[in-house]
Amino acid sequence: MGQVFHRNPKHKYPVAVGGDGPYVIDRDGKRYLDASGGAAVSCLGHSDREVIAAIKAQLDQLPFAHTSFFTNKPMEGLSCELIENAPAGMARVYFCAGGSEAVEAALKLARQYFVDIGQTQRSHVIARRQSYHGNTLDALATGGNLWRRTQFEPLLVEVSQVSPCYTYRGKQRGEDDASYGRRLVRELEDEVQRLGPERVIAFIAETVGGATLGCVTPVPGYFAGVRAVCDRYGILLILDEVMCGMGRCGTLYACEPEGVAPDLICIGNGLGAGYQPIGALLVSAKIYDAVVKGSGFFQHGHTYTGHATACAGALAVQRAIKQRGLLAQVRERGAGLEARLRARFGEHPHVGEIRGRGLFWALELVEERASKRAFDPKRSINTSLKLRALDNGLMCYPMGGSVNGVAGDHVLLAPPYIISEPQLDEAVDKLARSIDEVIAAQ
Repeated sequence: MGQVFHRNPKHKYPVAVGGDGPYVIDRDGKRYLDASGGAAVSCLGHSDREVIAAIKAQLDQLPFAHTSFFTNKPMEGLSCELIENAPAGMARVYFCAGGSEAVEAALKLARQYFVDIGQTQRSHVIARRQSYHGNTLDALATGGNLWRRTQFEPLLVEVSQVSPCYTYRGKQRGEDDASYGRRLVRELEDEVQRLGPERVIAFIAETVGGATLGCVTPVPGYFAGVRAVCDRYGILLILDEVMCGMGRCGTLYACEPEGVAPDLICIGNGLGAGYQPIGALLVSAKIYDAVVKGSGFFQHGHTYTGHATACAGALAVQRAIKQRGLLAQVRERGAGLEARLRARFGEHPHVGEIRGRGLFWALELVEERASKRAFDPKRSINTSLKLRALDNGLMCYPMGGSVNGVAGDHVLLAPPYIISEPQLDEAVDKLARSIDEVIAAQ
């Protein structure tokens, strides 16, 4: 082994050497069914020959040209592909190397928009508790993942946070979904009023909750209410679809079923399917035009913005999703996954809720189902589950802190769009065995 500073220096990692559809293969020949897409990334699996060929062809032609000097054909083509299918009002795409960078770009562009239109007093961003928007400092500041942000608090900008749309633990007794959604929208509006409407830049939220809460879907009407509040006070709406977008929830953009068009959309993981590092920020015409007419340029940039090879790979991924009818397959396989999860875990004494959309599902694990009591965080259920599942040949995405940033465990599933029905059976069987083994061992 080399001199890598691994994510967890105390952990001994298997060495991945190959991919076969939805499987990752280690150097000992062991096969791992990737039921989480890594981190909801590998939507086409690990061996798509068309995508690999597109990357190789681009490398033969032009690997990289810095975008302060040139544009390139894959970047231009990918931007057209994304805007053609984007929510109403989206006009331009700013490319970067991943989801955290996309969020950083969104926050900076949101501020610059108001500078360029002369509203320089706007300086506050509102986000949601128990959210996750990335690990760069501004993205971390907007996120509500306490475990990730606590030690870095002195470095973080101040961001207001309101409640997430989390029905399992957020709804009050006797409250229906519509009333719950209206209450959350009022909470957002109250926070805008507290800060001063003329001082707020943007509200940022995950369309469908990702790593921190695990596939929490919004109640009907929630985002429509949020959009109305933003419009009322001239605030920008930023939707983070880094995990849940690009087909993961059964539509190309996860906000489509909500019937709202944001001002900025952050995308990443499923954009390039892991074949090359890439993320992007979709920008509305209103914002783009204001910058062009104002300062004339976006005061931001990274070395690998619009990387030609990354864009070529992502363009091949997006064309594959469209041409192979994979959005319909996500909905079909997603229904199959939901049915299997409910059949296997619907009465499980340690599964509090099964939630999700498309091929983006999670189980919230509890010590006691009736009271929704979470496991003691000291038991490290989520950490143990990840390791046990890996031993059992399954990649899943468990996380802790679901309830309050400290307590609470869930496990997220986000398999490749190409997963077969028998492989769904394999995933659920291995997950059930791993959960039961972990709980029994505690």
